[in-house]
Amino acid sequence: MGKATILTPLYISIAWTLMTSYQLFTETTVTTVTIYIGTYLPTIGAWMASRLDMIVFIHSFAWIFLLSSVIPALLLGKERGVLIQFGLCLTLAFLAFVVQDAVATGLGNGALDQILGVAPLFRNPLLAAVYLLLPYLLMVGFDIRGKRKKQEWMKVEKVEGETDDFPEDAFIGEGDLKEEEEKTQEEEWKYPS
Repeated sequence: MGKATILTPLYISIAWTLMTSYQLFTETTVTTVTIYIGTYLPTIGAWMASRLDMIVFIHSFAWIFLLSSVIPALLLGKERGVLIQFGLCLTLAFLAFVVQDAVATGLGNGALDQILGVAPLFRNPLLAAVYLLLPYLLMVGFDIRGKRKKQEWMKVEKVEGETDDFPEDAFIGEGDLKEEEEKTQEEEWKYPS
């Protein structure tokens, strides 16, 4: 109980920061990467520039998908209901929207300027590319980690004196079933009822 009490506000703060930052910085990073690619590969850069909104949407969706999958799993554990997960994600998205709107309308007394002051960092093509790749790298990392945990869980150490005496022919393979069906059909044709 103590660990969850300490970590929950931390996870919510990180989730809120990431949900707000992706809304503010994704377009800047996509534009930076598009311009950079356009200088070396003009045809691809022009194609990307004409579809900038779609590319921004895809990368924003990657962030939202990652955050809506990972944060509830961390906060609620593996045994979470769909409605609870939806409620948590909706709350985080709503808080990100409300705070972003409040900051933009001046309630933050220049806080938006401070947050947007970080935006020039994302005019660096390398940092912009890392920012855009981050959700995909995290998803791959979580998948690899999950597979490793599953493999570790599936490995069962044998207790001393335990033998592996399970008969190999305990399960009927698919090929065996077909042979049995063919024999049964042949017998039915030979000996009609």
